[in-house]
Amino acid sequence: MELTGRTAVVTGGASGIGKALAERFAMEAAQGVVVADIDEAGAVAVAGDVPGAAIGVGCDVTDEDAVNALIDRAEQEFGTVDIFCANAGVGIGAGLEATDEAWKQVMDVNLMSHVYAARRLVPDWLERGEGYFVSTASAAGMLSQIGDVTYTVSKHGAVAFAEWLAITYGDRGLRVSCLCPMGVDTPLVRRGLETEGPEGVGAKIVAAAGELLDPADVAKDVMAALRDERFFILPHPVVAEFYRRKGDDHDRWLAGMRRLQARVEQATR
Repeated sequence: MELTGRTAVVTGGASGIGKALAERFAMEAAQGVVVADIDEAGAVAVAGDVPGAAIGVGCDVTDEDAVNALIDRAEQEFGTVDIFCANAGVGIGAGLEATDEAWKQVMDVNLMSHVYAARRLVPDWLERGEGYFVSTASAAGMLSQIGDVTYTVSKHGAVAFAEWLAITYGDRGLRVSCLCPMGVDTPLVRRGLETEGPEGVGAKIVAAAGELLDPADVAKDVMAALRDERFFILPHPVVAEFYRRKGDDHDRWLAGMRRLQARVEQATR
């Protein structure tokens, strides 16, 4: 898929990967870009800085009515939504002590918001015979995230939901891509690096595992995947090798992850 003449909606668009996606889509001559974020002022600022037609919209993606209102606004402004990037995300660095409220927050942002968007958009896309759903998951959704169970489970869910969409509707015009990076130089990761204690462990592990990529480079990879209509988008290619090893010998992979867990626990005492 090319962006020329298309309308793209990006959630979590006020910073990080979402901001870079909005900027890239605008550079690719999209008909319109809708930048959505719970930080409405940030979304408006990003929209005002990109070339071409763009609007910023405040949206709490954990609220299905708000997601529907976002899509209504995009359609009112630009006629159609051709690409929806479910990019908003959150991580809290929690283990089994996470409360029910914390679980709900993370699952709602990282997974249910994808469901809300697809529930609204997919029927129209099937009627039109085309549409593109881009899920920002994480390498944690293919592998795991030491120190953060809520993030791990929610991102596994995001990958699984994207796979299900691709399997169920891929022969009816729906295209699906799933973005699964390791470390990206975003405000979320930076906050984790600056946080002491268990809450910051996940970000520190991610940063130590490989290069923190510039969000603009990630957006470039996303654009290439849209053109090729590839499912997995892996800005860190090593993730594919880790995923292969996990599939080849799951018990060995688990043993390796336990050793890494032990080293992390020792380093953080």
